[in-house]
Formats: sequence, structure tokens, C-alpha cells
Amino acid sequence: MRFRRHVLVALAALALAGAALSPAQAQEDLIFRKSTVWKMLTPDDKLAVYGVDDPVVEGVACHYTVPEKGGVAGMFGVAEQVSDISLACRQIGPIKFKDKSEQGDVVFRERRSLIWKKMQIVRGCDAKRNVLIYMVYTDKLIDGSPQNSTSTVPIMPWGANGDAPKCAEWVK
Repeated sequence: MRFRRHVLVALAALALAGAALSPAQAQEDLIFRKSTVWKMLTPDDKLAVYGVDDPVVEGVACHYTVPEKGGVAGMFGVAEQVSDISLACRQIGPIKFKDKSEQGDVVFRERRSLIWKKMQIVRGCDAKRNVLIYMVYTDKLIDGSPQNSTSTVPIMPWGANGDAPKCAEWVK
């Protein structure tokens, strides 16, 4: 039992250190919230819609919806949020790659509990179809979650420019 506690503490320390060293990522914008469960004296449970621009691929925006727990734990920011997250990404302008990236690179990361759980949006490239693929999922340090959502963005010409860049040229 004592060994298990030491292992958990060590894993938590590694997770916190990894979060501190993570690369720069997109910033989210709250679009709106809707209450789903009314609570009398504490904040309601809500669904919140956020927008995120891809920090490496200019011209792509993603929107995701997450449940936010209210109640006493939600009021103090210590509630473990559920893993049900939906995702939609679209081309919103001409696509321009700022840098090369690897398949599965993190676009956005957010904590969903005090220590153990985080939500991530990652990006990949389907070179055969010239399509960017975005996937959102949550993971826990000890026990992961298979819940996820995927959205694809076909890279199309924009405006008078007849050429669309090839995502395969930007994969490391």
C-alpha cells in the first residue's frame, strides 16, 4: 500500500512537470454557455462552447462543447469534469502552415480535474486525401478514457488563389 502511494505521488509529479514543459498551444475563446441542470444555491451544470484557432495551421478554427459541472465542487474549481466532448473544425481562410509538425501534435490542452484528467485536441494529416484531421479526447494519469470526437478539414483553395497547400509537405 505504501509503495502504491509513492508511485502515485511520483506519477503526479511527472504529470505536473510535463504540463509545465509543454509547447505553446492555442488559446480558447468562450462563445456561450447554456444551463443543463439547475442548482438552487450553487452554480448550475452547463454546456459551454469554445473556439480555438490552430496555432500552427493558419486558416483553421475548431469549436468544441464541454460539460461543466456546477455545485459546490464546480464553484471552487475542484470538480472532475466528464469526458463527453464534441468537436467541429473548419477552414475559415486560406491555409498557411507556419511550421512542420508531427502526426498527433497537440493543438490545445486543458485540465478537466485538479490533477488527474486533461482534455487534448490533436492534429494529423491524411496525405492521400490532403485533409487535416483533428481529434479531441480526455486522458487520466492512471485510467484513460476511450471517449473522443473527430473532425476533418479538407484543404481547399481559397479566394482567387487556385492552389491549396499539401499537408504532407508539412509533416515531420
